[in-house]
Amino acid sequence: MKNAEGSAKWEKTRFPGVRFREHPTRKHNGQPDKYFVIRYKVAGKPKEEALGWGSDGWNAQKSSLERAKLKSAHVTGEGAQTLTEKRQQAQDKKEAELTEKSRLEKENLSFGQYFTETYFPNAQENKTPWSWKREQSLFKLWISPAIALMPLKDIRPIHLERIKKDMSDAGKSSRSIRYALAVVRQVFNFSIRNGAFQGSAPTVAVRQPQKDNQRVRFLTHQEAATLLDVLKDRSLELYQMALLSLHCGLRAGEIFSLEWVDIDVSTGLIFIRDPKNKRNRQAFMTSEIKQMFSEFTDENKGLIFPAKSGEKRWEIPKLFKQVVDELGFNDGITDRRQRVVFHTCRHSYASWLVGSGVDLYKVKALMGHCTITQTERYSHLAPDTLQRAVQQLEDGIKQAQVSEQENVIHTDFS
Repeated sequence: MKNAEGSAKWEKTRFPGVRFREHPTRKHNGQPDKYFVIRYKVAGKPKEEALGWGSDGWNAQKSSLERAKLKSAHVTGEGAQTLTEKRQQAQDKKEAELTEKSRLEKENLSFGQYFTETYFPNAQENKTPWSWKREQSLFKLWISPAIALMPLKDIRPIHLERIKKDMSDAGKSSRSIRYALAVVRQVFNFSIRNGAFQGSAPTVAVRQPQKDNQRVRFLTHQEAATLLDVLKDRSLELYQMALLSLHCGLRAGEIFSLEWVDIDVSTGLIFIRDPKNKRNRQAFMTSEIKQMFSEFTDENKGLIFPAKSGEKRWEIPKLFKQVVDELGFNDGITDRRQRVVFHTCRHSYASWLVGSGVDLYKVKALMGHCTITQTERYSHLAPDTLQRAVQQLEDGIKQAQVSEQENVIHTDFS
């Protein structure tokens, strides 16, 4: 049944207004697949609309019922009056349902789900391994048990207080607690920026723990010399990193980032790019540091202390802790502020400067601190210099009193 052009003809069915044509090759239930259309009038004008193939579930009877519904809607004025309109309504309904489903999912999105599926993958791409691993650990150990199953919208400050209490009861430092709360805050801020949460982060109303967690331990010159001697025998590279921190005050991260282009032995300067506070600065070499760099034989344009893979390293080798433990520097010490870690080297650098009578503002510049408040904590590590300052004040007062007595004119009125 083909016309002159070779296309399948439209054929009538026993149902008024229902026609079909057969597919030239495709079969359905052993017969040629049929494509059904219906004809009816809309506002007095004839209209034809396609329904679909028999393989899609259409047949002449079903097509007739569909036509009858459309004709009835045309008479009553209720419901879709054309197939196109009906399909559009169905599409609109489907989209509305999907929108509502998305709204409900977003509204009930749990903190744990958002952290795992959205925030953390982004953190892995944009943060250092040390940072995202630290955040992952805090989430797993402290944040998840408290709020992971809760929808973002239902989390209140009181729930974050549980995190504080759990960590405090476990003996965690105030700094660690602040870090955990910072992770929660970053997750909420990220969700706000990306439209997953509306409002303010509940961390805004949570009071941060204020206990002093700053390290107060620093190495004496003799302890530092002993440490360096052992490190030099065990690992020349680790010895060099420790020497840099002790003599120039560099953070571990700053040492890891050092490249040969940052070193100028002729001027004795080390250029520190992108440090922790984001303010570039210069460090000044001691004679030992100059000698150390002059003895390097494998200078190149890359990192000075790369990892074995050649990439930037992210943590101090565990050997440092092993040597510290072997030397007994932390024996019997439970207060984490008194324990010797690699950062103690930088802390010692500042303490030695203050102990030598260097002005705190000069120490601030050498350490790369943003505010003098950060540097002031070192002042109590050198009480002898403060005592000398008070002694100078006292000497000044006495000198002034002597001068006043010498300038007094005595008059005898007897």
